Amino acid sequence: MSNAQYYDVVVVGAGNAALCAAISAKEGGARVLVLERGPVEKRGGNSFFTDGAIRVAYNNLDGIRYIIPELTDEESELIVMPEYTETDYYNDLMRVTGGQSNPELAKQLVSKSYETIAWMRDQGIKFELNYENQSFVQAGKRNFWGGLPINTEDKGVGLMRQLFARTEEIGIDVWYDSRAVELVSEHNTITGVVVEKDHTMVTVQTSGVILACGGFEANKKMRSENIGEEWEAAIVRGTEFNTGDGISMAMAVGAQKFGQWSGCHSIGTDYNAPKVGDFTKPGDIFKKHSYPYSVMLNNEGKRFVDEGADLRNYTYAKYGREVLKQPGHVAYQIYDAQVRLMLRKEYDLEEATFYKADTLGELASLLPVNQTQFLKTIEEYNSAVQDGEYRPVEKDGKGTKGITPPKSNWALRIEQGPFYAFPVTCGITFSFGGLHVDTTGHVLDKEEQPIKGLFAAGEMIGGIFYENYPGGSGLMSGAVFGKLAGSSAARYTQEKVETINNH
Repeated sequence: MSNAQYYDVVVVGAGNAALCAAISAKEGGARVLVLERGPVEKRGGNSFFTDGAIRVAYNNLDGIRYIIPELTDEESELIVMPEYTETDYYNDLMRVTGGQSNPELAKQLVSKSYETIAWMRDQGIKFELNYENQSFVQAGKRNFWGGLPINTEDKGVGLMRQLFARTEEIGIDVWYDSRAVELVSEHNTITGVVVEKDHTMVTVQTSGVILACGGFEANKKMRSENIGEEWEAAIVRGTEFNTGDGISMAMAVGAQKFGQWSGCHSIGTDYNAPKVGDFTKPGDIFKKHSYPYSVMLNNEGKRFVDEGADLRNYTYAKYGREVLKQPGHVAYQIYDAQVRLMLRKEYDLEEATFYKADTLGELASLLPVNQTQFLKTIEEYNSAVQDGEYRPVEKDGKGTKGITPPKSNWALRIEQGPFYAFPVTCGITFSFGGLHVDTTGHVLDKEEQPIKGLFAAGEMIGGIFYENYPGGSGLMSGAVFGKLAGSSAARYTQEKVETINNH
């Protein structure tokens, strides 16, 4: 085992949270090394695959215009932007997690969201309005909805390109094909990290390590043991390298597990999507997120969720697991001609798998389903649809009566051909269980005391998301706690140096 040079701070991982941490530590005066397990062409972690929507408490349009200075007065005059306050954000987070989100971590995420976005803008990260998926035109004005109006430019690809550009610009070293395998600890203090690089083991000496290398979603064994055996069948939507290394290394030096280890962020994704994220096809192109307008049936021809329970932003991260529970881990989103043109852009891509037929009977014959039950379910659904105004961009209360599960909103009869079926399976994004980390990024031991020199950010932080997740809050959490962990690590290393010098 050979020794490499010393760095003040070593960041394990190279996604959004990791690079925000690295840039923040560098700003704090630290000499920083980033370790990327993958090769350069597969860098960027799960962040590379994101659609780029990022949830921030912006208050009103003036707050948005500071983040997106390109917005002109003329454009702004034609925008209707509902306010989204810290209270709104916190309440959304608590509502979708059933009140289980750790209040201190939740408050930190929400209260630091805007200043972190502003900091990212100052680092050269460009943002744009999420016209495509979070707005509609009415009376000549662009109306935004759902508390998620901001996107990173060019999705996750653009976010990571800009973060890496900033990393290079300010002189942060990045090692590729470099897998951190062990933390070196002396007297309960981190002193280094062992790295597998070029088929040899290298010990990098350091005062502080920031773990930001994701959860265990790409590790079949850990998924099976912690979330359930059926999760071995899930598609991995992001990087193949998030196999729980950081969590395992931290626990080996006494870190405390925290959060919902039996839970994860998962979605309905194209049945023929790649088994792990394909870096040649980034941008979250395989998701299928217009399901609130659909009726979803399984192989037995039965419905299994309330497709219209809430806006897509507040249900998509939990409905993937409902698909996984179905026979063959597959479901079919059914649409008719009334709604086909309303579907999101991903339904029109060449990668989208679908079946099309002029009649429901013909559609059923194309699918590996119980055809009799399939047609009966749709007939019963159609009979249960209540009258009312159909308003696709807000909860319209146009539901069903007398069937289980109900459809609470956006219930239209499926009656106008042609008819479409989009097969979906479950894609896992990230695991909710992680490490116990305080509000400034310090990893805590079993006595809830900070492990000296050890910090974490991003998906590795347990205790924020339970059961579900408000769309866009994962990227925001990564950036907020990445920035905090970076400044905490830089401060810790400076204090350590000053202590040594004073002695």
